[in-house]
Amino acid sequence: MLENSSIWSNPAFVAIICMCVLSLLRLNVMLSMISATLIAGLMGGLGITESFNVMIDGMKGNLNIALSYILLGALAVAIAKSNLIKVALNKLIGLMDYKRSTFCFLIALIACFSQNLVPVHIAFIPILIPPLLHLMNRLELDRRAVACALTFGLQAPYLVLPVGFGLIFQTTILEQLKANGVSTTIAQITGVMWIAGLAMVVGLLLAVLTLYKKPRHYQEKSFNIEDYASLQLNYHDYLTFIGIVVAFVIQLATDSMPLAAFLALAIILLGRGIKFKETDSLMDDSVKMMAFIAFVMLVASGFGEVLQKVHAIDGLVNAITSVIQGKFLGAFLMLVVGLFITMGIGTSFGTIPIIAVFYVPLCAKLGFSTESMILLIGIAAALGDAGSPASDSTMGPTCGLNADNQHNHIYDTCVPTFLVYNLPLIVFGVVGALLLG
Repeated sequence: MLENSSIWSNPAFVAIICMCVLSLLRLNVMLSMISATLIAGLMGGLGITESFNVMIDGMKGNLNIALSYILLGALAVAIAKSNLIKVALNKLIGLMDYKRSTFCFLIALIACFSQNLVPVHIAFIPILIPPLLHLMNRLELDRRAVACALTFGLQAPYLVLPVGFGLIFQTTILEQLKANGVSTTIAQITGVMWIAGLAMVVGLLLAVLTLYKKPRHYQEKSFNIEDYASLQLNYHDYLTFIGIVVAFVIQLATDSMPLAAFLALAIILLGRGIKFKETDSLMDDSVKMMAFIAFVMLVASGFGEVLQKVHAIDGLVNAITSVIQGKFLGAFLMLVVGLFITMGIGTSFGTIPIIAVFYVPLCAKLGFSTESMILLIGIAAALGDAGSPASDSTMGPTCGLNADNQHNHIYDTCVPTFLVYNLPLIVFGVVGALLLG
């Protein structure tokens, strides 16, 4: 029986190890995940054709999330095409304080809005950051602190707030818990995930006030930047603003991100903020920005379905719990596994379907409450988003901060963000899970 077999021959364990290794070797994440799915299916007694069919059938579990990504990506592109963001950021640049720490905290606050209030994701960074490099150089501001501030704004809001990308993240947790037999609500998830947000705040304070507080000299280099000072808002920009407000209100009222994004786009299109003939280009840009993550989410759901089909989960859970006798070690190992998976595939959203399928029964076996289960899955998925070379949370900041070729992606973005955010997240995750029961 599979339940009595060694962990080393368990299809779920072998498949996850293979997926992580292939991803870390820089094989495309989706190909790594499909390969791991087929390995699990073949080891579990399914043929290659049946494994593929089960995976494809299981993809429907994340259709809502995938559609959310595509439509929210289209809305982000529509907002970025308007003058709204450029004018707003130009005004904010004029308010920038000449104290290094205050500057970083303001950058973090602006970045937070990109995930919920004005869901443009990382599209704001090339607009905001390059014009500020001259000021940063004058302040001798260590750009590693700014990278940490930007990453905070890109990650903390979706962990804590059920709006914009946060609604997608928390809905993913909700649906994966439901798929694995645990009933919960968005309100309950939000009521727990503030602990992850608190860990992120601690990391931000460490980065700005301690680790990267000292002055750092950069060469003053000239490079081409667009001048936004003369831009004025027009009728189409105000329509875009109305669309943003509608998206914000609808998602709060309905908990449906696809509906909110679609209605916002409809308002922008009907008001000619984006012309009908430009919609092909709009959707193409959306696909370039978001479709890959959307398809990773679909394949991740199919991967989980195959693991369920071959009954690999019970065997893996039994093998792990025979080794792990206490909650402390169990919580710590679950978080570390989540860290490696997210570091490998580069998206915390795609990690949730992969880990939920065996974290839910493992948490139940170890005696964790539903609240602890939510926290462990949420933080395990988030771990590695900061620090992964392939994550938007690191690539976005580097894109802006390296406009003058003086910011290294690995050593100035990935390593600092990994240290200041992942370590507090592990500590808060373990302690929080133990306190929640």
